[in-house]
Amino acid sequence: MAPVGDLLAVGAVALGATMQRATGLGFALVAAPFLVVILGPFSGVTLANLLSAVINLIVLCVTARALQRRVAVQMIAGVVLALPLGVWVVRELPGRVLLVGIGLITAGSVTWVAVGRSMPFLRHRGGAVASGFASGFFNTTAGTGGPPLAVYAVSTGWEHRSFVPTVQLVGLVTNVLSLAAKGAPVLSWRLLLACGAAMLAGIGGGHYLERWLPETATRRWVLALALTGSVIAIGKGVAAW
Repeated sequence: MAPVGDLLAVGAVALGATMQRATGLGFALVAAPFLVVILGPFSGVTLANLLSAVINLIVLCVTARALQRRVAVQMIAGVVLALPLGVWVVRELPGRVLLVGIGLITAGSVTWVAVGRSMPFLRHRGGAVASGFASGFFNTTAGTGGPPLAVYAVSTGWEHRSFVPTVQLVGLVTNVLSLAAKGAPVLSWRLLLACGAAMLAGIGGGHYLERWLPETATRRWVLALALTGSVIAIGKGVAAW
């Protein structure tokens, strides 16, 4: 029988993938906080990076025609600049500090996405690089690099059709670089395969769920789940202090 922690991790992956497909919000925003609590800061974030990269690749293959290469290159430049700082934070800070930090980063990201606030300075030169930097740091440390890119899209009025493939490419590069710098998660092959299957099942389930649930209601559920995971991570970190 599989350990309870492994079963919970697989469930978190399936839930995150379902919500990603049904609402368009980030897989990692929902799954990463739970994976961090279940598997620990390092393994949880790196597993979120690995699975997010797979989802990025799948979506990019379908939507690549609308890709904005120039914006993608600028964002990736910001990601590369942020990577060393993020890796240093992950390697040097104690686990309890990472749990609290990851929980706070994710909770803040959820709040910002929920409010839908814009940042006018992102419309100016260097805005894409700044967004890429924030995304790269969030991705490396917490596994949730999507919110800074969503804020950039809101601030610049970015067309959704070209936003989707461009962000997938940025996310794919970010996740691959994060994994290369930090190393792959030290997990059993059985768990990795189960998470992969859960992710694919979640994508399929989200395809059908999308037809039945109102988009606004589903987005609220996604944000509520992500915020719940963040609070759990913060609580676990504080309890270990």
